[in-house]
Parts: sequence; structure tokens; C-alpha cells
Amino acid sequence: MRRVIAVAVAVLLLVTGCTRSVSGTSAVQVGGDPGARPTVRFQVPLAVTAPSSRVVWDGTGSTLVDGRPVLIDYLLENASTGAVVAESYGSSPKAYLLTKESMGADLFDALRGQRVGARIVQESPVSAAGGMTFPTVIVMDVLATRAEGDPVPARPGMPVVTLATDGAPTIAPSTSAPPPDLTVVPLVKGTGDQVPTDARVTVQYTEVDWATGAVVDSTWTTGMPVSFGLAGLGAWSQGLIEQTVGSQVMVVVPPSFGLGGPKGSELQNATLVFVVDILAATGSTAAASPSTTVSPSAAASSSPTS
Repeated sequence: MRRVIAVAVAVLLLVTGCTRSVSGTSAVQVGGDPGARPTVRFQVPLAVTAPSSRVVWDGTGSTLVDGRPVLIDYLLENASTGAVVAESYGSSPKAYLLTKESMGADLFDALRGQRVGARIVQESPVSAAGGMTFPTVIVMDVLATRAEGDPVPARPGMPVVTLATDGAPTIAPSTSAPPPDLTVVPLVKGTGDQVPTDARVTVQYTEVDWATGAVVDSTWTTGMPVSFGLAGLGAWSQGLIEQTVGSQVMVVVPPSFGLGGPKGSELQNATLVFVVDILAATGSTAAASPSTTVSPSAAASSSPTS
């Protein structure tokens, strides 16, 4: 598995290090519905003599911002044989910062100014860099890095959530008594598929103490989404299963779940509040990811809290 990950990363770096052409070639036909694994057709062996990229279709979501995170699904094929080398569909998408340093000049130029929902195809010739000895075709789908859907009316007695322009939540503590049981409060209703049992999810989240509103943990400190499996993560599993991708939900977790840490911990008896943006989900945690993902640091205690 480490070798597959290394090959995928090496090829992505190889492809993104090329000089971009605005036209690309029509020899590569890309199909499939938005949000689904693409179909790629070309006559093999495909002669790739120069690097190129083109937009298959434009996105209709938020415009990507330089220096901010970008999330992509990708399918990488050997242009000589048509064989799939690596992909993120069915596992976890890949997060970058939209900078030349993070993703290379070619991918940066291809994605700069694009909108969420765009599909892009790139071709790269043979290169010895990174051990690659074959030309490549890569198709990329731009995913959202924040919840996108219809706002849901606030529920009385719950902490109040306000969003920054980039989607980062601020959670004001409630003066009401916390609920005794795990409580899930939809905040934004996404239009994607439902999260299945034992899914592997990609999310943004912020965790705070119900009583004080103090931030315990947050992916929004960097804005980079994280991916992990829900199997065995009791509170997260109960909170996210059957929610739809694109949604934002508040999950209120009572002390009985033990997410505040061991006896003597400052948060041992705390009710914790998670605001979670669900960005992607696959059907099984058994699917191995060829992309770099981050697992919850406290998975053993059923929480992604550091």
C-alpha cells in the first residue's frame, strides 16, 4: 500500500510539474456524471508528446481562492496501456493548498480561477522523474471544502453558529442545559448522497466545550479537510450516518461517550459540540486510499480530537 501511495504522489507531482497548454487534445474522451467516477476513453498507445490540460466542464460552485485549500478527486491512467495507475474515487479525495509550492505550476495554473464542480483532464509525456516511465492521463474533479446547501432554521437552546467568509464556524455557547443524549442538529442541508454505515468521510470540523465555547480542536486552523473511517467512532458514526454529503451538522456529545478524555482530564465531564461539514463519503472503510489522508488522532477513544 505504501508503494501505491508513493507512485500516486510521484505521478501527481510529475503531472503538475509540467507546462500547461490551454487546449489539450480531443484524443482523450472523458465522460460520466458530475460527482461520479469518470469514464476515460482513448486509443492505446496514446502518443503524448507535450504536456496539456483542458476543462471538460466548468464548475458552478464557489470560485477557488489562491492560497486556500482545494479538494480534488482524481483518476490516473497509463496513456500507453489504458491501465488505471491510481485513483481517489471510492476512497478519499486529495487536499492541497492552491499554491505553486503545494501542487506544482501546472496543476496550479489548471485549477486557478476554476469553480467547485469543474472537471479537468491533463496529459503528461514520458519522464524519468519519480520513476515514471510512461505517459499519463489524469482526470480531476474539484470538490467543495465547505458545506454547500440550504440553511436549516436554528433549533432553540442549541449553541449559535456563525460562519466566516471561508466557511469557518464560530460557535457561541448556549445558556441552556446540555441535552443528556447525543443530539444531531442539521445546520445546512446538502444535496449529495447519504453517508452509509461504516463510511469513509472527508470533513471539516470544529469542536468546542458546550459550557464555555472554548475551541478544543478544529481543522479550520489550516482549512485543510481530513479523511477517516467512521467504523468504531461511536459518536461520529451516530452523528453522521444518513446525513447527506454537502451538509453541515452540529453533533452534541454528552460526557457518557468519554470524548473529553480519561479521568482527571479537564474535559472529562464536558459536553462537547462538533460542527461538521461533510465533504465526501464512500461506502466502506475497507477501501484503501491512494491519496494522503489524515485519521482522527484519538480514534481509539472514538474522537478526532487531538
